[in-house]
Amino acid sequence: MRLELVTIGTELLLGLTIDTNGAYLGERLGEIGVVVTRRSTVPDDPRAIAEAIAEALGRTGAVLTTGGLGPTRDDISKHAVAEVYGTALYFDDRVWEDIVTRFRRIGREPSETNRTQAEVPEGAEVLTNRWGTAPGLWLEGAPGLTIMLPGVPKEMRGLLDREVIPRLKARTSGTVVRSLTIRTTSIPESSLAERLNPVEHLLTPVTLAYLPSTRGVDLRLTAWGETPDQSDRMLNEAATRLETLLEDGVYGRGHRDLADVVIERLRDAGRTLAVAESCTGGLLGARLTSVPGASDVFVGGVICYQDAVKRDLLGVSQEVLAADGAVSIEVAKQMAHGVRERLGADVGVGITGIAGPTGGTPEKPVGTVCIGWSLGAQSTAVRITLFGNREEIRERSTQAALHRLLRRDYFWD
Repeated sequence: MRLELVTIGTELLLGLTIDTNGAYLGERLGEIGVVVTRRSTVPDDPRAIAEAIAEALGRTGAVLTTGGLGPTRDDISKHAVAEVYGTALYFDDRVWEDIVTRFRRIGREPSETNRTQAEVPEGAEVLTNRWGTAPGLWLEGAPGLTIMLPGVPKEMRGLLDREVIPRLKARTSGTVVRSLTIRTTSIPESSLAERLNPVEHLLTPVTLAYLPSTRGVDLRLTAWGETPDQSDRMLNEAATRLETLLEDGVYGRGHRDLADVVIERLRDAGRTLAVAESCTGGLLGARLTSVPGASDVFVGGVICYQDAVKRDLLGVSQEVLAADGAVSIEVAKQMAHGVRERLGADVGVGITGIAGPTGGTPEKPVGTVCIGWSLGAQSTAVRITLFGNREEIRERSTQAALHRLLRRDYFWD
């Protein structure tokens, strides 16, 4: 089954609201074999909405819309759909009763504007919204199938999963569109492509897409039009082939974060971790503490932005600071060693760098970052040069610190 998505809202076009609904819809619909062939966004304008829906129906015969079902003047999607189907809106007493009941449950009365949410195109089936006041709608007729869902993500997802997916699944052939993501880091996209190009044809009919970000390059494998079991087998075989080829550049599958992998490795090794951060300003600690159960192994961290804090709290040598500068191999090593000793952890990590946009020199340009690691009597550090704006350099620094810690075998022996 083929279907188009139309997201409605001027705020989406202005960039004031990020459309997270489209990504969720594409993934969930693909899981049941519904192929989203096009996705468009239109403003809160009745003519633009009607044209987008009519054009989508003309191409695929099925369209799913989000947004424009609320109680305010810009919520006009139902009027546009009624125009496309050549029908009128009527006031549905049962929908209104549901709205009144929902409001009274929280000690309020609906306003007069909420009455518009009980207006329904003739011939439409109401999809009960258990998470908000705007019901979803399912309308079939000569133009095709139109499914209308509210734009609030929680409401849209609830209606999709409970009401829409079961109905659409009954119309599909049993095949699915399924994807699997391989997470890589520390290998540039161009280098990845160069290494994988000789084997890409061996993945067919599975397709491969490269998704770069500040944390690395995700490799998305997709199987099209197969049964669930066939898709899983094909995706696993393709993933195993790529993982074998890329070795240490791969750190996981799916949506798993590198910090989660490091936490698990520390837990398995029975070791604790502390971090000292200068240019990253707590980003590494935030990554680690976003993992549930991180307190098993993560002791804490020190944000040592000024040299005096590096010296007084972590014991970094004033002589080294004066001779080598705060962004140096030796300072990173001493930061890692100092935070490990001060906080009583087994492993210490130190990050110091120049995130920019100012502060760089010919010897140490913006993007210069030194990362140190400490375990017992062993301390080591590297100097790397990262690119991007200030936030990108900080993000890439935390990723590099985690990945290189994971790949240092003597930390886990």
